[in-house]
Amino acid sequence: MAFMFTNSKGKSYYLHTKKVELKGGRTQQLYFFAKEPGQGALDAVPSGYQVAESKNGLPVLKKAA
Repeated sequence: MAFMFTNSKGKSYYLHTKKVELKGGRTQQLYFFAKEPGQGALDAVPSGYQVAESKNGLPVLKKAA
């Protein structure tokens, strides 16, 4: 089951991850939220991160303090 976050407006978002290759050849792992679960959906928030809500209600993944 994909990790789901419901914002203050009642909308649900699912956490996903994707590996991308940067111009220099280095790979980086991106985390993002989508309205529907799909390919790359995660079951839990990665360790060292927490979910926060931006001013406009969109969820963001931040490093834990």
